[in-house]
Amino acid sequence: MKKVTALMLAALMALSMAACSGGSQAPETTAAAETQAAETEAAAETEAAAEDAAPEAAGEFTTVEEGKLYMATNASFPPYEMVADDGSFTGIDVEIATAIAEKLGLELVVDDMDFGAVITSVQTGKDDIAMAGLTVTDERKQNIDFSDTYATGIQVVIVKEGSEIASIEDLEGAQIGCQESTTGYLYCSAPPEDGGYGEENVTAFPNGANAVQALLTDKIDCVVIDKEPAKAFVAENEGLKILDTEFTVEDYAIGTNKENPALRDAINAALKELQADGTVDEILAKYIKAE
Repeated sequence: MKKVTALMLAALMALSMAACSGGSQAPETTAAAETQAAETEAAAETEAAAEDAAPEAAGEFTTVEEGKLYMATNASFPPYEMVADDGSFTGIDVEIATAIAEKLGLELVVDDMDFGAVITSVQTGKDDIAMAGLTVTDERKQNIDFSDTYATGIQVVIVKEGSEIASIEDLEGAQIGCQESTTGYLYCSAPPEDGGYGEENVTAFPNGANAVQALLTDKIDCVVIDKEPAKAFVAENEGLKILDTEFTVEDYAIGTNKENPALRDAINAALKELQADGTVDEILAKYIKAE
């Protein structure tokens, strides 16, 4: 009996020593585990930050030519895009696009063309972005994606001094001139039951300047075009005025290829920064003076 008791006591002592030995190692083991967990968490946060980084940093988007951003436009739409005296391109859209390209680490290349080809050029992958005082419409959304809005466009009506057209209500039956493929043309040429004036009463011109010249020579009765270009045309040509009534108000945005959503997202990220730091407002104010 004593022998059994002794054996039991010895076993209990051994268990006690093992427990004590295990207890002395627990803090060290826990500390190591905590360190490893912290390192794992830090690595996960770093990876998440990389995933959340701007697309340009992650290199997710592609462009027509590496290192460059090709902009399809129609450089006869002052003050948004126009040709300077030295032959270079300037204007609101050109400066905003340049600032975006710099944010993305790219060089802007302006590709001037007829307005009617601007959307097709981006849709087919010839150019990266479309910026031409481009209004967001459901029809255009079927062909290209759009960035966030960066400016508001107002369509107005130009007439000759002394014209019988005094308001929008007087456009019915008038011969209206518009730049081809613009929303102004689409709105005006729509059937009367859809709010337009019918194709027979609307003439499309390659650009706004041609439409204004047709007005000056009495080939048409008025021109429907965006307000800022209208102001420039009226300032350059005596005997013209802009009606007080606005034709319509629209949003301008940047068009991108539907198969390159990463580029659209990168542009939106850059545009957001440029709006937050006041760059976009400064560019708009440079060309559009407060009335």
